Amino acid sequence: MELWDVLDRKGNRTGKTVVRGSRVLKKGEYHLVVHIWVVDDKGRFLIQRRSDEKYLMPGEWAATGGAVMSGESSRHAAARELFEELGIWVDYKNLVLVDRHIRRFSINDIWAVKMNVDESSLKLQKEEVAEAKWVDRNTLKQMISDGEFHNYGADYFDTVFSIV
Repeated sequence: MELWDVLDRKGNRTGKTVVRGSRVLKKGEYHLVVHIWVVDDKGRFLIQRRSDEKYLMPGEWAATGGAVMSGESSRHAAARELFEELGIWVDYKNLVLVDRHIRRFSINDIWAVKMNVDESSLKLQKEEVAEAKWVDRNTLKQMISDGEFHNYGADYFDTVFSIV
């Protein structure tokens, strides 16, 4: 059972928690989500395709990420998710907070880390990730346009493309 801290619109903890999946957040209540963008020295993005077994967005190409657990910091959650989903260990101090986007019931922190990773060294969490690959900016834009990559919105991708 995962517990999430309930946040206000400014990202402050309210003192309340909810169980993941309980759908009890009210208007003006949010939970914290992290997205982590790994960028290599060629300016490519490491992306992942979600498992076909996932309830939300099954089989879609998307950003690496997940929910922040109760009491956990956004930065630590970003490092944890990167390790859990792709087997990439990163010192959390090397993660850079790029931006924060507010959604209907979530606050999404977008993190970036610049590092070269060999695809063959990835250890995919099969329950979460079906595959991963490096793509350049133009390929990612085409995947978004073609509906292959989850469209988080123009503002979101303006932020992502500002990383390189």
